[in-house]
Amino acid sequence: MKRLLTLATVSAALMTSGCITVIDADGDDSWHGNNAQPFDAAREECDDRTESRDAFVVCMAGKGWTRS
Repeated sequence: MKRLLTLATVSAALMTSGCITVIDADGDDSWHGNNAQPFDAAREECDDRTESRDAFVVCMAGKGWTRS
């Protein structure tokens, strides 16, 4: 029984290790990335390249980040 519990715990940890969640400083936007570029660099580049909020979201999606 202990082995099964240990195996389940390790499996859960490995399955979630590739996902990242970032909450912006204002607290209202959550970004999730799976095998995404580093968040701060992606956000800075998209902020420099885009003018509208929609374009920013599309740019971030291209770097592996989606909004919840």
